[in-house]
Amino acid sequence: MKTPRWFPRNRSFSHLRIATAVTLISAATAMVFFAAHPSSVVAQSAEAQNAPKLMPLPPKKGPTALAATAAPAAGSPWQLLTNQPPVLDYADCGPGNPILLTDGTVMVQDDGCQDWWKLTPDEFGSYVNGTWTQLASTPAGYSPLYHSSAVLPDGRVIIEGGEYNFLHAVWTNLGAIYDPLLDTWRMVNPPTGWSTIGDAQGVVLFDGTFMQANCCTNQAALLNPNTLTWTPTGSEKFDVNDEEGWTLLPSKQVLTVDAYVFAYESRGTNSEIYNPVTGSWSSAGSTTVQLWDSATGCGGKNHASFEVGPAVLRPDGTVFYTGANRCGAGHTAVYNSNTGVWMPGPDFPDSLDIADGPAALEPSGKVLMMASPKIFNTPATFLEWDGSSLTEIPPAPHASNDSSFYGNFLILPTGQILFTDFFFVSVYNPGGTYNSAWAPSIQSAPAKVRPGGSYTIYGHRFNGMSQGAAYGDDQQAATNFPLVRITNNRTGHVFYSRTHDHTSMAVASSDLVFTHFDVPATQEHGPSQLVVVANGIPSASVAITVD
Repeated sequence: MKTPRWFPRNRSFSHLRIATAVTLISAATAMVFFAAHPSSVVAQSAEAQNAPKLMPLPPKKGPTALAATAAPAAGSPWQLLTNQPPVLDYADCGPGNPILLTDGTVMVQDDGCQDWWKLTPDEFGSYVNGTWTQLASTPAGYSPLYHSSAVLPDGRVIIEGGEYNFLHAVWTNLGAIYDPLLDTWRMVNPPTGWSTIGDAQGVVLFDGTFMQANCCTNQAALLNPNTLTWTPTGSEKFDVNDEEGWTLLPSKQVLTVDAYVFAYESRGTNSEIYNPVTGSWSSAGSTTVQLWDSATGCGGKNHASFEVGPAVLRPDGTVFYTGANRCGAGHTAVYNSNTGVWMPGPDFPDSLDIADGPAALEPSGKVLMMASPKIFNTPATFLEWDGSSLTEIPPAPHASNDSSFYGNFLILPTGQILFTDFFFVSVYNPGGTYNSAWAPSIQSAPAKVRPGGSYTIYGHRFNGMSQGAAYGDDQQAATNFPLVRITNNRTGHVFYSRTHDHTSMAVASSDLVFTHFDVPATQEHGPSQLVVVANGIPSASVAITVD
């Protein structure tokens, strides 16, 4: 999430001409924003006089940008998709914000613009060779950039807020919900009294309830998916929600690291836990090292970005948390969700950090991440965390011109990591393999199915060991829900059934759960193999017959 800022950040990569891309908010807009936030939330007027800066817009791109970037070298773990999404405004927007749907397809936004696109894997399940079709655009008046997003248990997709609307900075309180069956969007009213949502975080809780933050206050609310109305939650929050991310824990609680927005403490290290039973926050202790950027060593509060990097829950119950630092290398920390204890991790090499940027859990349990120097500079560096050390890996296409905040990761059902950066869509092919104890386990499945039929499947670990992917704050691409994949024995053709109404979204849970799945009308007949996939890890297959 990008704290509201009236002036653009200092940027060094003039070739992208970011200075011309950043929209300045007028004095009138600033007055409206602060009038909407009483001193109890926004803090003192002196804080307003030091109003932080805007997140930059996507980089401007010329008509030859795609052709100008060479394909990855032979042997690289990165692959460009054979077909790139034909977004409508490549120059000002570009591919970003990928979302995995419960039928195995991927939604991608032309980030900042209204058009959305769907990637469908080819007949053998390859996303690299997949094809794109255009989806319905967001409703009139709503074209968000840097917003929250989530896939609900019923299969619909909700997006909320936006730091920008139509590439103008507004911290909008608009939102919309997408029905993939009808290919339609519907506007969602904000929680009562909210004048902003902006670039705020959201999360689907263990019981399937979607929780949304207000960027610019300490408010949060729970969505009723039937009425699309909201109930307040999240009392006792230490500071406002801005810049902070939410990580779902095996305890069914939610972890965050405070960014001290409007509550500046030069060396603050507090973290918090949200308890969904009580609906309140409490301290989760000191992170031991500072993860948010306070610029303590290079100018202090007036230079602080307040950014925090992404956090990823690993199968061993630890959360790897990354930090931002305008003054040098970013810190990292490890939270043990089993003991509630924080330990310092290694600093990033050189002057790298993640001031907004993506991370994702590979099937092997490693964490893939995208870093860049200090606050929003280039180039990007890609690293992996294996639980004990950080290792640099080969760069993605166009990394030399990327900053970490350009990137988004999404775990595909194949175990590959989809990557967008406003320029291209590619995949990372991680090494290693998964522990079978992390895989979904099918307890009961139908022996026969028919095309167009709807069925129920029972088992364990259908929601994976983690939400999967993370961003600093305002991009969510969680995949902790079950997919059903059926492969025909004779042809080898791959089909995904649409899953919906899962009984749980709890990560790293051993509880018996079930989901419903709708077999597509195009499913091939004959003997087949069925698996359940969560976060790119498949269950053992069961033999079925498609009548």
